[in-house]
Amino acid sequence: MYKILQQGIQAKIQALLAQQYDVELKTLVVELPPKLEFGEMALPVAFELAKRLKKAPRAIAQELQPLLSEIPGVASVEIAGAGYLNVKLDRAATAQRMAAGEHANVGGDGFRLIEHTSINPNKAAHVGHLRNAILGDTFARMLRPDAWKPGYATGVQNYIDNTGVQVADIVVAVTHLEGMNLDRVREWMTELLETNTRLDYACWDMYARVSQWYEEDPEQKVERKKLRLDTLHAIEAGNNETAEIAELIATGVLRRHLTTMERLGIEYDFLPRESEILHLHFWEHARKLMVEKGVLYKETAGKNANAWVMRRAGAPPLAEGEVDEDAKILIRSNGTVTYVGKDIAYHLWKFGLLGLDFGYAKFREYAKHTCWVSTTEGEDPHPSFGHADAIYNVIDSRQDDPQAQVKEALRALGYTAEAEKYTHLNYAFVALTPRTAEELGYTLSDEDKAKQYLEVSGRKGFGVKADDLIDRMIAAALAEVEKRHPELSADERADIAEAIGVGALRYFMLRFTRNTLIAFDFRDALSFEGETGPYAQYAAVRAANIFRKAGLDEDVVLAEFAKLDASAVLAEDSVWEVWLMCSRLSQVLEQGIAQAEPAVLAKYAFVLAQGFNNFYHRHHILNETDPAKKTVLLATAAVARRSLVQLLAWLGIRVPAAM
Repeated sequence: MYKILQQGIQAKIQALLAQQYDVELKTLVVELPPKLEFGEMALPVAFELAKRLKKAPRAIAQELQPLLSEIPGVASVEIAGAGYLNVKLDRAATAQRMAAGEHANVGGDGFRLIEHTSINPNKAAHVGHLRNAILGDTFARMLRPDAWKPGYATGVQNYIDNTGVQVADIVVAVTHLEGMNLDRVREWMTELLETNTRLDYACWDMYARVSQWYEEDPEQKVERKKLRLDTLHAIEAGNNETAEIAELIATGVLRRHLTTMERLGIEYDFLPRESEILHLHFWEHARKLMVEKGVLYKETAGKNANAWVMRRAGAPPLAEGEVDEDAKILIRSNGTVTYVGKDIAYHLWKFGLLGLDFGYAKFREYAKHTCWVSTTEGEDPHPSFGHADAIYNVIDSRQDDPQAQVKEALRALGYTAEAEKYTHLNYAFVALTPRTAEELGYTLSDEDKAKQYLEVSGRKGFGVKADDLIDRMIAAALAEVEKRHPELSADERADIAEAIGVGALRYFMLRFTRNTLIAFDFRDALSFEGETGPYAQYAAVRAANIFRKAGLDEDVVLAEFAKLDASAVLAEDSVWEVWLMCSRLSQVLEQGIAQAEPAVLAKYAFVLAQGFNNFYHRHHILNETDPAKKTVLLATAAVARRSLVQLLAWLGIRVPAAM
């Protein structure tokens, strides 16, 4: 609602400026005053016009003041300082429109493609992977259509590197450390199913073992690393037993990853696999295009001799005969393609610029849609994903340089518009607090105990598996729910605990801006006080409890509110503040999208929950004796609950029935 009013005021001012001064401003800034007593909007337009009109800002403000006061929805306009125009809204009229559900829409044309999660399918997902998946899933929720907004056409994909070195490592572990052939691998995987042993957990331990095995014998180190490289090449080539073993294990682990993520409400539309990028010759097509455009060239001298390279973004021009030692290698001198090279081809496909497409096969059925996987042939009919108008890649900050090179390749090829619509949602890694590491059973040295955080390492086997973390969060929440609500059935308590545990985990991963390192802590995440998921959930539950105790329906209350003159009650800032916060919901969502920063929404969920709780403690709603005032207070609670539920839904957090 705030955005609707703001747009109306901006449009009116532009018309007034054209009519009054024959002036047009490209942008009209609207600020939020530092205190509510100054109004709901502050306009510095007089300062922007001062130089053009050669007038004092205050004189311009005095000319605009009476004209702006006539705008529908505006109660008054006051001049502050040297020429600020402070706009005070008609509170009752604004609240009536909000109660009726009026709000600014968010959305637009074009197809948005979001890539997130992208865990190597060689072991169980861990806590660090969860930050990626939760960030990506939340951003997809912010974009896609829902009951609140028209949104944007959105596709969510999870890139599967099923032919990479990490998969090669697990194949080495299985075939050389465990001595299995293809038939024995099949038997082993059947045994795991029959004994209810998780494949991804079994691979977790194997991966740590093989990582240590490569390094433990100095005399064998070179030979073992060669074995690793030979295994990788066999997987990439395909059509051999090593590749079949890799396919079996990678697909089995992938299925476990999807099950883990579904516990957090995370789903995907498409799983593009690196094996198809190789076998469908995406890179060969991209390579040909890059050579034709002069973007990719073979180096003949220097440290990169015989490698195919491209120049880095912002590199200075070369003098005649000068060698660019800092050029990015896309094809090594031994003929293997680097990660960046394959990624360039992949992103040309994403924008529909490659002239090729994957085959598609159904992989997983969710409640409301199908998840597809790439194949060499596929089935029809199938959806199409390689035609994005904008791309968002959720990849950690350690990949800043490769991501920058992919964008530079697009620019160098002449696809500057696409490069501008390529957003890298980078983020810092997730560590553990020493307290949490000890709670997980790790023995820490005194030096480790004194650290602020401990880094997670899959190779060293140090960390917390995602499912173990989810289980612990839900178990801790259940213990609290059982103390508070022994009267509920076991199923009801379990459902509430799941909502709280998952909500606490998601909120903890979202509350920090993307490039802030997170030290995960069980107790902090699950606290019912402060900036946490349970705190925001509790505010929404508290609002719902008001109506449950009163035996009232929110829609009925809002209909009654529509018949009242609420001016007197809304004149109380403690009431109006809640409405004002709720009015900015669409604006906050747009801000989060523009900044590609879900933390904007997480922070606002806390602010809104805090604002409602302050209102709740100040006004004893159910004990209010004035019927009209009681209706206004109830309507305030209804709008706050509605806004909180929607905001939490974008964060992927469900509001439980009780807390």
